[in-house]
Amino acid sequence: MLRHEKCEKAALEVWQDARMTTGRMEVQRLIRAEPAAIFRVLCDPEGHVTIDSSGMLMSADGKPATEAGDTFVVHMDREALNDYPMGLYDVTVVITKLVPDREIAWTIEGQIKPPIGHVYGYTLEPTDDGTLVTSYYDWSNIDPTWKEANIFPIIPESALRATLGILARTVMRAG
Repeated sequence: MLRHEKCEKAALEVWQDARMTTGRMEVQRLIRAEPAAIFRVLCDPEGHVTIDSSGMLMSADGKPATEAGDTFVVHMDREALNDYPMGLYDVTVVITKLVPDREIAWTIEGQIKPPIGHVYGYTLEPTDDGTLVTSYYDWSNIDPTWKEANIFPIIPESALRATLGILARTVMRAG
């Protein structure tokens, strides 16, 4: 076995050992902007596409979310992760929680049945220096079918962290 293959195998084993340990991950970043400016990006369907670090979100259709229950469609490309041969497909983002300028959360409905039930979200906490943004990914209440599959988390912590960096850049560029 080549050295790089040993490193890849060791990294994969560490990652696999971390699966399904807590059912939730969170990352934080201070963004030097008002919560309202950040929240505008998070409520906008195209904002989701803009800040996505996975490369799966290609475009979106719909209006910015204003309340729990709002939905919009995101056009996806699973080839970006190269894990399942799903190709191009659409999902419906269903907003499950929306507290203006403080928190937004959503789940995904799509082709996969039963629906998985994982939740993505952000909380915003104003500080003297801007806004402390927490990005979270919660799979603690997923359908038992998916728990048994032992495939979560699908998105690694590094992707959540990268998305926060892209969010900071997007908000700063918007002025």
